[in-house]
Amino acid sequence: MTTPQKKLSSTAILAENLSKTVATSEGSLSILSGINLAIQAGESLAIVGESGSGKSTLLGLLAGLDTPSSGRIYLNGECLTDMDEESRTVLRNQAVGFVFQSFQLLPDLTALENTMLPLELGGNRQAKTLAQALLERVGIGHRLHHTPKQLSGGEQQRVALARAFVTRPAILFADEPTGNLDSKTGAKIIDLLFELNRENQTTLVLVTHDHHLAGRCRDSIELSAGEVL
Repeated sequence: MTTPQKKLSSTAILAENLSKTVATSEGSLSILSGINLAIQAGESLAIVGESGSGKSTLLGLLAGLDTPSSGRIYLNGECLTDMDEESRTVLRNQAVGFVFQSFQLLPDLTALENTMLPLELGGNRQAKTLAQALLERVGIGHRLHHTPKQLSGGEQQRVALARAFVTRPAILFADEPTGNLDSKTGAKIIDLLFELNRENQTTLVLVTHDHHLAGRCRDSIELSAGEVL
């Protein structure tokens, strides 16, 4: 019999009976209801569904960016739902990386500076060396000193990937990472994402409406009206 402690030790993310309800002018609106899932360390999970199905809300809850109305979430064995915002922020900084559809690069910083930032915030004295090496790895070594507005969408997403992986996070959350890219560029970014994920043995949670992309993950769940189909 598996004890709760052993279950958590091998599970990167665990959600139990998760729900999210918000108040509107017309009353309560249920966004998510009764979500249960477990993602083992080093595995990949795609969350798929149409717009408005609750995909990004679920990702935000799992990452500790938002709090559920009910249920419990464990991230790397730590109970997010028992933490205050400061403690959740510390855990995210230690264990989590993010890749967003809109890149979320700081506009006044260069590619190198954007990638160095998470390391500098953590006090890593090798920030510049590590960031430059990873930017070389993702094919942006010749654009180190360019700001986001001087980069194409695909180049910006490569910088975003480098920034996400530079701290070697245990868990990576990617929210529609190719949503703002053309199909050819998007395919290259996804290849790179999965390559980096394998190299770093990161747990990957990927939100997408693309079932072909979801098929590249080990497991997937589909949401509809806030529930798992």
